[in-house]
Amino acid sequence: MAQEKDNNVLSSASDAQRPVPEHIGIIMDGNGRWAKKRGMPRKFGHKRGAKVFEDIAEYCDKIGVKYLTVYAFSTENWSRPKDEVSALMKLFKDYLTTTEGKGKNIRIKFIGDMSALDEELQQLIVNMEAETASRKGLTVFLAINYGGRDEIVRAARQLAKEAAAGTLDPEKIDSAMFESKLYTAGAPDPDFILRPSGEKRLSNFMLWQASYSEFIYMDTLWPDFTPELLEEAIAEFNKRSRRYGKVEEQ
Repeated sequence: MAQEKDNNVLSSASDAQRPVPEHIGIIMDGNGRWAKKRGMPRKFGHKRGAKVFEDIAEYCDKIGVKYLTVYAFSTENWSRPKDEVSALMKLFKDYLTTTEGKGKNIRIKFIGDMSALDEELQQLIVNMEAETASRKGLTVFLAINYGGRDEIVRAARQLAKEAAAGTLDPEKIDSAMFESKLYTAGAPDPDFILRPSGEKRLSNFMLWQASYSEFIYMDTLWPDFTPELLEEAIAEFNKRSRRYGKVEEQ
């Protein structure tokens, strides 16, 4: 009965004539708490959260979202217990080695410092990006070992190297040039950033790109997140007035 309701909601949502955001950012939060509430190790929450990510990515592709950026593992997450970090790395490898999701129209790109990952995982990432590079649907940016501050420092370092080499006039550096050095170069900034789980902070996620993003918070833990809740977030976003420093009348 619940499945029938879900199908009806998805059908009506996809058929509705409402604006669809071009780029959505999601901080996938609450996996560990979801597992703890059920008396299970945190890794089971991450496994469930990975399945929810696949469902949400497919739904975003279905309704016409162009870009989806999800926070999978931050530069700060290395400080978590070793067994949890190991479980997350194994989960990433499992996702990249299974056939599930590979026959779809979704392009996968990874953002973050991949050099800290083991060689096997790095190669799986290279393979996945190559396999999906020609796809024309949704582009998913999977943020692994990612931090917004690190991304900004990395971009600044690249520009500094070019200036030191004499190939770049520092006076020519502007926002567009800086953005070309970010991991998400070529993609528009997120229309909105969604954080489930009840937390209300950015946690070092897309600090540059989020300068004019709307923020939407929900109390649902990520493993319980559904396409219906995403539709609620989109409906909330569509109520917002985005003025970019101007007044309402403009």
